Amino acid sequence: MTEKSITRHPHRVTLRLTDTTLAFAVADETAAGGLDYEPYVMKSGMSPAANLREAFIESRILGAGFLHAQVLVDSPVLLVPLEEFDADDAEPFYHHTFTGHTNEELLNTVLPAQNAVAVYPINKDVKLVLTDHFRDIRIMPLMQPVWSYLHRRSFTGTKRKLFVYFRGKQMEVFAFAHNRFRFSNRYEVVNANDAAYFILHVWTQLALDAREDELFLCGTMPEREPLIAGLKEFVLKVTVINPAAEFNRAPITQIKGLPFDLMTLYIKGR
Repeated sequence: MTEKSITRHPHRVTLRLTDTTLAFAVADETAAGGLDYEPYVMKSGMSPAANLREAFIESRILGAGFLHAQVLVDSPVLLVPLEEFDADDAEPFYHHTFTGHTNEELLNTVLPAQNAVAVYPINKDVKLVLTDHFRDIRIMPLMQPVWSYLHRRSFTGTKRKLFVYFRGKQMEVFAFAHNRFRFSNRYEVVNANDAAYFILHVWTQLALDAREDELFLCGTMPEREPLIAGLKEFVLKVTVINPAAEFNRAPITQIKGLPFDLMTLYIKGR
């Protein structure tokens, strides 16, 4: 099969960076779903920065010569209330909360709708690779489009809601109260038992009502059916968000392997 090339144009390319995966995307009305999406297999034994350098040589999308990029970074996030944020305090607070990020630069992104500032690290060598290749870069936490969309979703109905987003071995659990985060944390899970334990612990911690309040799950769940069945033993209203139904059968939802965070970014924005 002949791969179609991407002509150089002023669109902004998206890079999705995690510890174990890289992926690139760009809006393209000629592509299936209107989005050209390219997962990139990272080479074991190479640093994230070295893998990204290789990707600029090997990737069809990155090889198209884009000058503008938006970058989703998957790293632990410290959420600080907007009115309490002080840039001078961000670094000591972050390193007190999370360890093992010494060779990383701390960034911060304002989340105005949630009245919060997200503080998060990016590998210094990875950032250098990015600045070597792009003239203009917008960096954000990988969760930002998911938080933004589900925050708006939280206003539907009158019941309190707990949201869970699965990706790889990471599980993000979060809730909102009006225009603020009520809770947000990430957990590493490998099976349904792990996931159910953490979700129900948070549910109890937030004093949510097992019969009235709502639990929403999205992303790729470990042991999906046992997990849902286990949760329904304790929570009456469990909903799995189906992207096709959620986004009115938008063509982008049919792209195989496209993560929910990228779908949300391209359909609903940051």
